[in-house]
Amino acid sequence: MIQLSSVGLAAAALLTAALVALISTPVVKSLAFRVGAVDVPKDGRRMHDHPIPRMGGLSIFLGFILSVLVFIPLSTELRGMLLGSVVIVILGILDDIFALPALPKFFVQILAALIAVLHGNRIEFLSNPNIFSEDLFWELGWLAIPITVLWIVGITNAVNLIDGLDGLACGVSTISSMTLLVIALIVAEPDVALLMGALSGACIGFLPYNLNPAKIFMGDTGSTFLGFILAVVSIQGLFKFYAIISFAVPFLMLGLPIFDTCFAILRRVSHGQSPMSPDRGHIHHRLIDMGFSQKQAVAVLYIISAILGLSAVVLTTIGVVRAMLFLLALCAAGAVAGKLYLDRTNHTEPPPSSGSSRVAKPRQSRPMESGNYFGEEDQSDK
Repeated sequence: MIQLSSVGLAAAALLTAALVALISTPVVKSLAFRVGAVDVPKDGRRMHDHPIPRMGGLSIFLGFILSVLVFIPLSTELRGMLLGSVVIVILGILDDIFALPALPKFFVQILAALIAVLHGNRIEFLSNPNIFSEDLFWELGWLAIPITVLWIVGITNAVNLIDGLDGLACGVSTISSMTLLVIALIVAEPDVALLMGALSGACIGFLPYNLNPAKIFMGDTGSTFLGFILAVVSIQGLFKFYAIISFAVPFLMLGLPIFDTCFAILRRVSHGQSPMSPDRGHIHHRLIDMGFSQKQAVAVLYIISAILGLSAVVLTTIGVVRAMLFLLALCAAGAVAGKLYLDRTNHTEPPPSSGSSRVAKPRQSRPMESGNYFGEEDQSDK
């Protein structure tokens, strides 16, 4: 039963964060120009023809943090998440200004994840997908720490990877956070609902400036912050449920960035490339290459994210047997879609050769310092 008081508080947190982000974004835009956090179109992969400021994620962070501090009491777990997010935001600001090397950023992300984990944000149990087993869940023990760190760092970079078109990462994160907001209200997790209300509100407040044609990019400051918060809150709100089907919900809620990242790795390895080598094979690249405009491509990916989010909500509201059947149907549909995607990739993107290749060349100066650990360039298609 959804409590009206929880809905009201979540709505208040959402509106507060949205207003702060909406008001602070022009200030952050001016600050970005002053400190040199500007995306200059230096190659053919950029879709914009004039310098556009980055670091817009700072306004998302400000909206979120203020709303959280106003509406949610500080627990140990929440302190850990906020401290880790501050580390992530500082790292993102420095990267948007100076283009930091990839390896140090990776270690700092691990540090931020450890801060959250050591404050109690851990995946201590995993639901057993075998419905015929007497054990409803697996206790991870000492594996909880490395598995949780892997989840947080992985989702942080997965959201970063889809930040390739105007409004894409921000909109997808809004849909994911709204999905978790609805689920938290359904299962009576008011603190998780407030956190997701604040995050979705901050994204909504920033989105008008980020939609095509974008006036400001969120940069690594925003994309890594959104990924970090979604990863940590999904631990608090989903992995701690012992329901038989709860293991699948985070993967549906974050389905688009997870799918895109996994297929990026598989695609590059299948072509004999390093998983970190840059290419134009991401889902949003494919849609652009198929003739969609930026707005159309983003709309398609919004719809996919919304369908996955609705599926996650359905899984939490129906019985176990129907949930398993629904999940099997989703897996079958995903397998068919994945095969079609790989077949199209193999037919339209020949392996790289010395004479001809559709693989985009990396940035000439320090290609692995783009802020994306699988070789993507910041705002590569803008």
